[in-house]
Amino acid sequence: MTKWIETTGRSEEDAIAAALFQLGLDRDDVSVEVIERAKSGFLGFGGNPAKVRVSYEVAEDNETPIHAPSVMEEPKPEPKPVKKAEPRPEPKPEKRPEKKPQPERRPQPEKKPQPQPKSAPAPRPEPQDEVLIAQENVPAAADDPKAEHIRTFLGGLMEHLQVEATPEISVTPEGGYKVVLQGQGLGAIIGRRGETLDAIQQLTNYAVNRGQSKRVRIHIDAENYRAKREESLRRLAVKVAGKVVKYRKNVTLEVMNAYERHVIHTALQDYRGVTTYSIGTEPNRRTVVAYDPSKK
Repeated sequence: MTKWIETTGRSEEDAIAAALFQLGLDRDDVSVEVIERAKSGFLGFGGNPAKVRVSYEVAEDNETPIHAPSVMEEPKPEPKPVKKAEPRPEPKPEKRPEKKPQPERRPQPEKKPQPQPKSAPAPRPEPQDEVLIAQENVPAAADDPKAEHIRTFLGGLMEHLQVEATPEISVTPEGGYKVVLQGQGLGAIIGRRGETLDAIQQLTNYAVNRGQSKRVRIHIDAENYRAKREESLRRLAVKVAGKVVKYRKNVTLEVMNAYERHVIHTALQDYRGVTTYSIGTEPNRRTVVAYDPSKK
């Protein structure tokens, strides 16, 4: 027996697909007749959808499509007779082996401890003749010409900057000079990340060493900024190195001067799995903390 349905769609294929979806059949199980073809209007107006007629065969007895699978009920299995549980025999008591009498042990005579030879006393370490004493900075002499030159130059510079600061000058073990500016409100001569303090240090080195055959290194600090900055850079280096080893990715630090880059290199020179190097050109030179699996 033949039956049919009519469906519409934006195209002939969409209309056929809609009919197959409703019937639950495949394309080979039906015959298709296009009643109206799809027409596109102008700018989306005046269009007509496609219309098709899909015919299919069904059985005459139950009017079910021939190709539609039928579901048959499986016969229910007959219940199996339940076996009564037979009483289990009681376990027989196990026979334990009889213990044989063991012969009595006679007490053995106690052995007297033999005297051990006395060991020779360990030799005492001989006192060292030489004692290493850490060298510290010493105050500059009153008649030191370079110290006087540093004091005069910084005094004029502080007066020009309208900052009240007194320089305390000392001589380092390497023969250089360390200057600590003492005063109040010295943040103006430190600047952002110590940039102003670095500039003052460079000017002082240039003024004192100009025209001299032997140059000396002059290190200038204020409010203990250098020591605080060094400690902050060391903590930063260790923190970044831990992330580099954990994630195995290189990290490029912010722009630093040569002294600050030296602090980073020194702090990580013995750190396992990490190496450091610098990139860029002054004054935009940076330090890179890189993962190095060969450094164990």
